[in-house]
Amino acid sequence: MVQCIRRHIKHKVTIKSKYLGLAYENYNIFVTYILFHLKRFPTIVGNIMAQKPGIPKGTRDFNAAEVAKRSYIMETIKEQFKLFGFQPIETPSFENSETLMGKYGDEGDRLIFKILNSGEFLKKVSDEDYQSKSETVLTPKISEKALRYDLTVPFARFVVQHQNDIEFPFKRYQIQPVWRADRPQKGRFREFYQCDADVVGSKSLFQEVEFVQLYDAVFSALKLDGVTIKINNRKILSGIAEVIGAQDKLIDFTVALDKLDKIGEEKVKEEMRSKGISEEGITKLHPLFTLKGDFGDQVESLKSILSSSEIGLKGIEELEFINTAISTLQLKTAKLQLDVTLARGLNYYTGAIFEVSAPEGVKMGSIGGGGRYDDLTGIFGLKDMSGVGISFGLDRIYLVLEELNLFPDTITASTKVLFINFGEKEAMACLQAVTKLRQEGIKAELYPDAAKMKKQMNHANRRDIPFVVLVGEEELNSGVFTLKNMSSGEQHKVDFQALLDMLK
Repeated sequence: MVQCIRRHIKHKVTIKSKYLGLAYENYNIFVTYILFHLKRFPTIVGNIMAQKPGIPKGTRDFNAAEVAKRSYIMETIKEQFKLFGFQPIETPSFENSETLMGKYGDEGDRLIFKILNSGEFLKKVSDEDYQSKSETVLTPKISEKALRYDLTVPFARFVVQHQNDIEFPFKRYQIQPVWRADRPQKGRFREFYQCDADVVGSKSLFQEVEFVQLYDAVFSALKLDGVTIKINNRKILSGIAEVIGAQDKLIDFTVALDKLDKIGEEKVKEEMRSKGISEEGITKLHPLFTLKGDFGDQVESLKSILSSSEIGLKGIEELEFINTAISTLQLKTAKLQLDVTLARGLNYYTGAIFEVSAPEGVKMGSIGGGGRYDDLTGIFGLKDMSGVGISFGLDRIYLVLEELNLFPDTITASTKVLFINFGEKEAMACLQAVTKLRQEGIKAELYPDAAKMKKQMNHANRRDIPFVVLVGEEELNSGVFTLKNMSSGEQHKVDFQALLDMLK
């Protein structure tokens, strides 16, 4: 409280000596006096207690223009989803904790937002458990639900729960928010939207081919040319782990390898050593850090490295199939690139792994990703249900489009014409015209109050409304409208039909 009063007095309030009856040179004595006589200064106390509201870190408010731009991205993605035959579903914002925990690896599990049980949440906690201070013991007893971390695991739960009502293969899309207790930074938020498309019930690699095409179609439709669709295969990573003798440390190995482009080769090696991977094994990885050439060149190098690994060679075979198909079909604006360090750090991928990076020159993390997850539904009791899916990072795509100035000017346009309010009688006539214009698809509105003309005109200017209509006593008597172009300043007296034609 003392610090709050200090800040308030120092920065926001000037107390004149006549209110104190005394003059103080010593600032600390002055504050002490205020604290002693708080009841004499109710306005100060009120101002101190009125804290400025805020929102949690990693979350954002969106104004009208931002919402319009986000909707443009979502509608573009949704349109392509529909063209490729995907159907929409929705799932709850929170799930039972056991549905989510253990599906994303240790790092992912730590980023899941847990929801505290309502009511007497300590009721299930014994004194012994409470005294233990153990997170693993206490958390399940005080938190039984959690905010969803992504849309893929809830989708797997959905498939298992509704398997008797689904026609397989089942192609679904889902556009909803997810939450992660991550450290906020540029392009990384704690609350953000994912736009997912998945297919379950088919092991065909043509599904992977279609997802590469879907990425290309969406980013081409957004005019975001030059994105790179990076691809790898979890079987290749398993093969590499086998070759270096680290089969039992596959997750540790892949999580570390996935960070290569973020922390560099030496830091990756340090992390691998800390996870118990031998120096000999790390030495065998050296060719991976220096792979060069096009898709075919890298595949040939991998075949040499993985010649003794059956599962590794199977992964190469799958990658070659996808690359050959895409080479035949051709992409519009995207580029397919092999990246053997790509792991994405998630436990459930079993085959192809995708990640999309923004065009060269744009500093941004991945703007999309996904992969094949053959056994994901198995953890919920539905065996032999292969799946593959991808996700679009809405918020990062937004930032990239904004940086490259790729949003169409028309998407933020709101009201096209504002009718000036001269009084009750004139306003009623304006509302009749406004109603007819709206029926014709024209965005029109009436200024609600009969305020000064200047105020109403300034309102139109601040909102970038291109036209205003004036209906005063003269226009009312003659049955015409004065249409003013706010950009050029030109004015025309027109009847309703001419008004409609000019606004269209």
